Amino acid sequence: MFYDTTANAHGLKHDPFKALIVPRPIGWISTLSEDGVLNLAPYSFFNGVSTDPHIVMFASGGRKDSQRNAEETGEFVCNLSSWDQRDEMNKSSATVGPEVDEFALAGLSTLPSLKVKPPRVAGAPAHFECVYLQTVPMIARDGRHTYDIVLGEVIGVHIDDRFISGGMVDTAAMKPIARLGYHDYAVVDEVFSLKRPG
Repeated sequence: MFYDTTANAHGLKHDPFKALIVPRPIGWISTLSEDGVLNLAPYSFFNGVSTDPHIVMFASGGRKDSQRNAEETGEFVCNLSSWDQRDEMNKSSATVGPEVDEFALAGLSTLPSLKVKPPRVAGAPAHFECVYLQTVPMIARDGRHTYDIVLGEVIGVHIDDRFISGGMVDTAAMKPIARLGYHDYAVVDEVFSLKRPG
């Protein structure tokens, strides 16, 4: 099948776009407002975009608390979402006001960060402490603007020692989860290797 995305007349029950850009890692973003309110939200438009320096991004549809807090305070933490905390991650995705602490809402404990003020999610297998760099508005050809990309430089990484084996991270043991389309997710519990030619 082929469909023109401007008309979006795909004829399916739901727009298949997100079901095709898969799997998408989930950036579980923790921030702290200028007033000291904790915020935690999962973003499936998330990824690393550079290793020198280490830079991550998350894309926010509408100006949400995570984006505002990161811009106003200059800091955020990306926590790795895993199978063991899938229910808590889902609870933290609830649409609530900026005065609501999603850590408490999801029944999660915090861990202190070492280089930034926002706390980390206790129990998450890895955390990226980030300094906010910039926000890039996504402007469509027709001038519409509904998403922003938020970029942050990773200045500290925490890895649970249980998931380091033979001098390498054991990704399958961490069981990270990823977003698919619709209400679907995937879990990474099996990996394979391919060596690049040349």
